[in-house]
Amino acid sequence: MSKRERDKTEPPILAFDSSVHAVPPNVAVEFFKKTMPFKELDVNILLSLAKHCRIDFFPKGTRLLTYNESEITHLYLIQRGGVKAFITDEEDRVVLKDYRGVGANIGALGLIRGTRANLNIETVEDTFCFLLERDIFLKLVQENSVVAHFYLKSFSDNVVATAYSELRRKRMTRRTTDALYLFRVTAGELTKTLHAISDTTSIQEAAAIMSEHTIGSLLVYGHENPDSIVGIITDTDFRTKVIAAGLDYKEPVTTIMSRPLKTVQSQTLCFDILLKMMSTGIHHLGVEQRGRVIGVVTSHDVMVQQGNSPYYLFKEIVAQPDFQGLYALGQKISDIIRNIINEGAKAGNITRMIAILNDQIVNRILGLLQEQMGPPPVKFCWLLMGSEGRREQTFKTDQDNALIYADPENDEQRRRAEDYFSAFAKQAIDHLVHCGYPLCKGDVMARNPKWCQPLSVWKSYFLHWINAPDPEELLNSTIFFDFRYSFGTEQLAVDLREYLIEQSNKKPILTFHLARQCIDSRAPLSFFNNFVVEKNGDHRDKLDIKTRGLTPFVNFARTLSLKYGIRETNTLSRLKILMTEEKIPLDLYQATVDAYEFQMQLRLIHQLSQIENGDVPDNFIHPEQLTDIEKRMLRDAFTVIEKTQSFLENIFPAA
Repeated sequence: MSKRERDKTEPPILAFDSSVHAVPPNVAVEFFKKTMPFKELDVNILLSLAKHCRIDFFPKGTRLLTYNESEITHLYLIQRGGVKAFITDEEDRVVLKDYRGVGANIGALGLIRGTRANLNIETVEDTFCFLLERDIFLKLVQENSVVAHFYLKSFSDNVVATAYSELRRKRMTRRTTDALYLFRVTAGELTKTLHAISDTTSIQEAAAIMSEHTIGSLLVYGHENPDSIVGIITDTDFRTKVIAAGLDYKEPVTTIMSRPLKTVQSQTLCFDILLKMMSTGIHHLGVEQRGRVIGVVTSHDVMVQQGNSPYYLFKEIVAQPDFQGLYALGQKISDIIRNIINEGAKAGNITRMIAILNDQIVNRILGLLQEQMGPPPVKFCWLLMGSEGRREQTFKTDQDNALIYADPENDEQRRRAEDYFSAFAKQAIDHLVHCGYPLCKGDVMARNPKWCQPLSVWKSYFLHWINAPDPEELLNSTIFFDFRYSFGTEQLAVDLREYLIEQSNKKPILTFHLARQCIDSRAPLSFFNNFVVEKNGDHRDKLDIKTRGLTPFVNFARTLSLKYGIRETNTLSRLKILMTEEKIPLDLYQATVDAYEFQMQLRLIHQLSQIENGDVPDNFIHPEQLTDIEKRMLRDAFTVIEKTQSFLENIFPAA
């Protein structure tokens, strides 16, 4: 029996020997040039590596490494084929960790740490691997920062992924067996056969084609260039633009088509497709692959992939005809979010979904209220602030809102505006409470006359906060400067944002004080790197993850956004813009995003478990109830706060 012939019931175990074969240097170099991190290295280094490179073949089902048993003597680089990496849980059930394909590595972590294999590795198809001896690889890591950074970063990502997995597994249990595919299925996998017609086709001909193929949409291409998609028509277009309008069926489809076609890339995940549809109201998106439209994905395609779909709830909210119906729908959001967390969503995805659903409830309430009260005396805009303004709400975040309206032309119009908007705001706040959104303890809500004012008054507020940044005004700025438009006339919010940016650039004293406030705050770690927790009261021995952990990152992003005139309000988006515009270095960006997202994930799952236990959600976690890996990740996140402070110190030195 050969060394790779084994009983069919067990995977063959690899016994590495000298049967591996030398690789022609040019073949190895070409592979390295396409593989991270090697493609970043000088060609002379690649030639040197090629001389030490060997290749071996492993049939499908070969066990390359066994968890906690195999000594790792080589770095494996997959040249062709693929492997699965997995472990077994306490009940000996296989827990699949990931699949690795061409270009992926096997064994790097164990080589660098000098440990045995930390996963079982088994080929899922016939596989060829390039092999680098341990000493050669370790020398490469020591002498090349690019290689070291790449592998250390990948280890960090793996730790984060493991921590997220533990959070989901240990703090939550599934309520249903319905599988969610939001983070697995791509647009390309949902795409159906492409049906397209020329822009010279008549409406009647297009209707016949849709009927023949039993489809709800047709792409439209330019008759001079069949590869150029110029628009799309849907069954809705036929109902609203043809039948209802009495349009001649002989007219060309260009008279009813929507243009240009909105698209997503074929590799776009189902979740991101869903977000785009929900935020734009578009139900048909073209799917692009290598610059060509290959088909269409619809909201129906997305919904049938799921059991408890966010899109179903979204549609229910938009179509809800009365306030009572909205009250019940507001309570459903936590169930939707639990499924997304179970599926593996990170905090940035979760808060985006919460924001979209909350926005729809707010907008539907305000729309119904305006229908009930009649048109307002002047244009107005409902503002969302604080965490709502940053699209960072968790479960049942307190209301933070305001109302801004156009300056009245005379005293009569002013009185009418004050009466209308006062009644409007009070009723809106009451309806939101019934939907499950608590009142703001600081009364920062539109029902407070101070926060229901014309544009000129709001500008005077902002100017005062910018000119007199005492402690109370700094608190106001952290709430109000993160405002965003929600309902009404958006231009009023745009005008106020432009005024804020203009005045803060003229008078940078506020930005300076905000920066110094960030610098002076302390990370919740003691001298001995222990967590700083509450000493007494209802939250004794617990840590306020929002105030002590997340707020420093929010403040850091807001301060730099004000300094550089960035209009975005979301913390992660602000950080990305700052990095893209080279206002912060890449390594600081990556560290802040990782630290922020992990803490937000911890907060969300903590609150969801409280809701499921019938408790009111809060922000206080008990560090001693965290796993070792969660504690490690949380400490690492808190140390990043000090990095942001050092960065601000260089930009805003003390006088």
